[in-house]
Amino acid sequence: MNLPIAVKTCFNKYATFSGRARRAEYWYWVLFTIIAAFLLGIIDGVLFGAGGPDGNGGPLGLLFSLATFIPGIAVGARRLHDIGKSGWWQLLWIVFIIGWILLIFWLATKGT
Repeated sequence: MNLPIAVKTCFNKYATFSGRARRAEYWYWVLFTIIAAFLLGIIDGVLFGAGGPDGNGGPLGLLFSLATFIPGIAVGARRLHDIGKSGWWQLLWIVFIIGWILLIFWLATKGT
C-alpha cells in the first residue's frame, strides 16, 4: 500500500469503525494528515495571517481538521482491531505521556 491508496481507502471508509487496517494504511494516513496540516498552516498564514505562536488556526486548517477527524478515529479503531484490541482504547490519548506511549506501541505492532 502506498500513500495515495491509503488516503483514498481512509476517505472511502469515512466512518467505518469495523474491520481492520494494516500498519501501512494507518501510518500513511498519519503522514498525510501531518503534511497536509503543515502545508495548510503555511497557506493560512500567508492568505489570512492566521496561525503563528498564539495558536490561532486559519479557516483552511479548521476545515481540514473537521474533514479528517472522523476518518482518523475510524482508521485508528480499525488499526486497533487488527491487533486484537477494541477501538475504544483510543481514549488513552487522553492520558498524558503513558497513554501515548502505549498507543503508539500498539499502533506500530504487527497485526494478527
